[in-house]
Amino acid sequence: MILNKVTDILLVQNKITHDDLFSILEFTNNYNVHYSDIYIQLSYYERLVMENNIIKYSNYNIDNGVGVRVIRNNKTGFAYANQINTHTLQKSIILARDITNKSGIFKVKTLIPQNIKHNIYSHDNNPLSSLSMDDKVSLLHNINHTARNMDHRVKEVIITLSSSYEYILIVTSDGILTADIRPLVNLSINIQVEQNNKIEWGAISSSKRTDYKYFVNNNVFINNLIHDALKIALVNLSAVPAPAGTMPVVLGAGWPGVLLHEAVGHGLESDFNRQGSSVFSDKLNTLVISELCTIIDDGTIKEHRGSSIIDDEGTPSQCNILIKNGYLVKYMQDKLNAKLMGLSPTGNGRRESYAHLPMPRMTNTYMLSGNTNAQDIIKSVDYGIYAVNFSGGQVDITSGKFVFSTSEAYLIKNGYINKPIKNATLIGSGIDIMNKISMVGNDLKIDSGISLCSKNGQTIPVTVGQPTIKIDNMVVGGTKIK
Repeated sequence: MILNKVTDILLVQNKITHDDLFSILEFTNNYNVHYSDIYIQLSYYERLVMENNIIKYSNYNIDNGVGVRVIRNNKTGFAYANQINTHTLQKSIILARDITNKSGIFKVKTLIPQNIKHNIYSHDNNPLSSLSMDDKVSLLHNINHTARNMDHRVKEVIITLSSSYEYILIVTSDGILTADIRPLVNLSINIQVEQNNKIEWGAISSSKRTDYKYFVNNNVFINNLIHDALKIALVNLSAVPAPAGTMPVVLGAGWPGVLLHEAVGHGLESDFNRQGSSVFSDKLNTLVISELCTIIDDGTIKEHRGSSIIDDEGTPSQCNILIKNGYLVKYMQDKLNAKLMGLSPTGNGRRESYAHLPMPRMTNTYMLSGNTNAQDIIKSVDYGIYAVNFSGGQVDITSGKFVFSTSEAYLIKNGYINKPIKNATLIGSGIDIMNKISMVGNDLKIDSGISLCSKNGQTIPVTVGQPTIKIDNMVVGGTKIK
């Protein structure tokens, strides 16, 4: 049982009991406090980097601590410490309580723990100990050797292998006592190629809530990753300047869902909507985007980066339909914003660590498949862009306006994929672009890459995905007028 294992690691070894935690929270009930919780975490992390045929960098880190939150009305007090003991817990709860300006004496209410049944979305094997250091180094050497021998134009290979393993325990003033164990492994491959004094890079990554054996026991998968990274680099060697102008854009399945994540997903987080700063504010149950689109945020997909048994407030992870057939039906909620909006938490209260406050965040966000074959979508375009991979972008969360740069893209002519293009940027506004979607493919792909989401200074792992989609017209920034 996960709760027992986490209790042994986080509490028993530090001479703390469940009763101690509830007693500390009960202390706040002497004051005009509406909610309080304790978040305890122990994390292990390692990272190895191979470059120039050698292990150029490695590190190993352990971090642990407690974060204590007290809410009075809509004011939050928060304190944290990088030690786990009753003294730091008691001191933190007093500091957090005092931030909310104590006032009024309430009768102490005894907290009664609730039993919560959980589904398991990852296994609890420690990835750091799943391979010896010699085997980890051997894995990197094998990838490096395979990549360098795959094509004579390969000049450099940079490989990053990393993992983390977290124990989480949460206790709340509404009686929740729950825990989670979160393994995560990451592999990133960057390949540099050179031809006729022209240099290009291709990058690919993969991540899973499992251990390193996921990579070691899957040679075909590893070879495919190497091939994909090499393909991006080689495609860009022969790429021509991207056209500029307004034209149809086809977004490929999988990673291009990052545009959906940034331009639409953040706008569906409840804090922005409660504050009225999102383009989706006050639009529940109204048509907001193309009726072809159904958007899901699902923290329950087995072993995906954004998945967990519980969110970081102890709410069980859920599969939430945010937009159904173009209609906005739900915002992503943490406990605080849900209460202030008179709605229910959705399992989206997430935080970077014990040193951060939870807020409404995405988990695994994607668009459902449609009924159209991807090839038919390409054939419907006389002249346009087919964007397969992105290298980065900028988004204004409140307006949904974005600029994304492609790392792999092609020109479409007369219904066929033509030459690869480079230096293409896609420009638009999320809600406007989503209303211009006229075709949705039947090839949903949830990307397995190393997706990270940043918000208010906090970075967390997420996953994105979508099927192939056609946007009827979109501004493309390039270096050549079409």
